[in-house]
Amino acid sequence: MLIIGRYLANNTETLEILLHAYADALVRYAYCYVGDADVAEDIMEDAFALYIAKKIEFDTKEQIRCWLYKTVRSRAVDYLRRHKREVSFEGYALVLSTPDVYEDVVRKERNAAVFRNMQKLNQDYRAVLQLHYFDGFKVEQICEILKKEPKQVYNLLTRARASLKELLIKEGITHEDL
Repeated sequence: MLIIGRYLANNTETLEILLHAYADALVRYAYCYVGDADVAEDIMEDAFALYIAKKIEFDTKEQIRCWLYKTVRSRAVDYLRRHKREVSFEGYALVLSTPDVYEDVVRKERNAAVFRNMQKLNQDYRAVLQLHYFDGFKVEQICEILKKEPKQVYNLLTRARASLKELLIKEGITHEDL
């Protein structure tokens, strides 16, 4: 953690900390939209480049994190608008898996089932689940990132969880398995 009071965009130490802390998660979040790992990585790099270029100063890491996610979302939506193509989520589980995943076969199968079924959800549901459960954002932060009202985010979360649960139950995965 930084000991300084502000996170400065032109500070190399700050950038290294932010890249180490958020790069992988931002790539996964961008991938949730664009469905291409290389493009997702480019979008993440664009977000950091914009952060450096604008020399924005924030008081907390949470403010920076929220700004980076909003920027990644904006860039991903712009990319989709420019390319107007169907999003393929093949390989989604590979991008979302981390080196920390245990070699336990049951856990891998469960994770694969969750990711496979997340692919079947609409984009808003995937995004809100990704932000809330995988990236740990609070509802207020998700509102800011997705530019939605709290009631909308709560509704999306409720519906997304219900849809995902229904899909998992169809595959024979119960709450106890999770």
